[in-house]
Amino acid sequence: MTEDLPLMSRSLPIALLRAREKVMGPIRAILTDAGVTEQQWRVLRVLKEEGPQEPTQIAERACLLLPSLTRILRNLEEKDLIVRRIAPNDRRRQIVEISNGGLQIIRANIARNVRQAERIRTKLGPERHDLLLDILGDLHDLDV
Repeated sequence: MTEDLPLMSRSLPIALLRAREKVMGPIRAILTDAGVTEQQWRVLRVLKEEGPQEPTQIAERACLLLPSLTRILRNLEEKDLIVRRIAPNDRRRQIVEISNGGLQIIRANIARNVRQAERIRTKLGPERHDLLLDILGDLHDLDV
């Protein structure tokens, strides 16, 4: 085993976790007030932005594992925030759509989320913020 590990302060996985918590902490508080989890919020956002779709597509776009999404969809359906229906051309598949209740959750909370995101953008500066997003996009696209 090598002793040449980077210091924790220079470890990419740790830096990403710390940054995620810094960004998500205030947003998580907003979502708790709204009665949804951050995972549920991501599903609602995907459905609002991209329209009705199959669970596998939602899982990919919302960065969720399919088994977790199954539970999340059940909870969202119980809260009347989504509607599930059988795909018209293939009865084995289902389509998930955001409901009026889900749209109301988005509308009621998007402004607070946008303000929080803007605070981060302002503190980093627009150029560094955009660079960070570009670098994170590049990291996502890497074949490692």
